[in-house]
Amino acid sequence: MNSFFCVSELNASYGDLQVLWGIRFEVSPSEIVAILGGNGAGKTTLLRSIVGLHRQRSGQIQFEGEDISLLPPHLLIYRGLAHVPDERGIFPDLTVEKNLIIGGYSIRNSQKAASALAWIYQIFPILRERKKFLARSLSGGEQQMLALGKGMITRPKLLFLDEPSSGLSPLMVQRLMGYIVKIHGEGTTVVLVEQNVRHALQTAHRAHVLENGRIVLEGQSMDLMNDPRVKKAYLGG
Repeated sequence: MNSFFCVSELNASYGDLQVLWGIRFEVSPSEIVAILGGNGAGKTTLLRSIVGLHRQRSGQIQFEGEDISLLPPHLLIYRGLAHVPDERGIFPDLTVEKNLIIGGYSIRNSQKAASALAWIYQIFPILRERKKFLARSLSGGEQQMLALGKGMITRPKLLFLDEPSSGLSPLMVQRLMGYIVKIHGEGTTVVLVEQNVRHALQTAHRAHVLENGRIVLEGQSMDLMNDPRVKKAYLGG
């Protein structure tokens, strides 16, 4: 397979308990693709399996024609992938700016590192205002922006976001999805793992619905938004 990003026949287990079954999906450059489902559907396990944090799995993961199935997580950043976990992955007792600098550890050139930091501050002006604040002093929405900035600072080709709307107010979720669209506009392909189905479908180009570890529906976001099964299960229709 020669697609930009491809997962093929991915199975994952915890001990004897299999939680993912034959997952297959592809992502094209410049897309936002959503992976949707309720609690316990297997979304986080899927993402952790893709980025190498969960090793009890089989199948193939390809990025730009290269098999990355066996690469450790820290090497994926050099291939142009980044992952923002559901717990945000920020360091609460460090300042906003130090968190961002740590996120850009793979940028060896100091001039490029400074340019990357300025770019993040341009996307998220509130982080510039809060750059000397400890991360734990930020609001939930600001912490999520910091997590996005930390993941984006290396200008990844492909960004994986795990439940970025978790714990946020409806207004902040709406703002967050706007930032994801803005990040996409900067040239980054996004895989968005979400249980907030309505907002995810309004943001993504295509989506896959995961239930009990299997993809049960897939298609264009607007088509899924109007699908009776999606309406009944996730949209209250």
